[in-house]
Amino acid sequence: YGVVWSLNLLWRKLCGNDLHLLNIASANLDLLAVDLELTSLQVEDAEITSIGWVAGKANSVILDSSYYRLIKSDAQLGQSPIIHGLTPDLLNKGEGLNDVVEALRSAMLNHVLVFHNAMLDLAVLNKIFVRYRLPKIEVVYFDTLKLALYLLEKRHTLVPQRGVSLSRCRARAGLPKAPAHNALDDALATLELCFAQQHEMGLTKEHAFNRLIHTHAIGWFTLGK
Repeated sequence: YGVVWSLNLLWRKLCGNDLHLLNIASANLDLLAVDLELTSLQVEDAEITSIGWVAGKANSVILDSSYYRLIKSDAQLGQSPIIHGLTPDLLNKGEGLNDVVEALRSAMLNHVLVFHNAMLDLAVLNKIFVRYRLPKIEVVYFDTLKLALYLLEKRHTLVPQRGVSLSRCRARAGLPKAPAHNALDDALATLELCFAQQHEMGLTKEHAFNRLIHTHAIGWFTLGK
């Protein structure tokens, strides 16, 4: 499902010129939090029913960058009508996935992507990039789920069931309860968690994201062929 770079290769790229984003002070780094609502947690079966994203910078949310779209789909919805409230009637009024993912590809440029469970969303996005033969793009991402696991393991804490869900991670970070199961709401909640985790890790506005390489929360992924 795309290409995930090993830590050693990521570090070598970081020492070169093509991973310049992670050398930028966090105050000047453009982030884009992305969330997909899916019909399944299995990549082979998963189809996207909605997408949301929002940009941020210097611990601030850029609200006018907010984007949310329902995706026109006739896929089997599984639990989506119950969990996300997305019914066939709603999705019939949605937009074409190709157009929405093209818009996402443009929004990704020169941003570090922020996900909660990056490997799932990136694998599904890669499947879509391949399906529509979209131009290949290499992205840098920050995974708030991976950072949460790192922090729990650092405290020698056993990970409880659903202990790294977005809502549980936010609660441990001292953030208020956020609306759930809407792609834009979840993207915003993930971006806020990212800011809180940076603070917990001692990352100041002058520090670059490369200080977090050792947590395995940062990675490099190739979307498309």
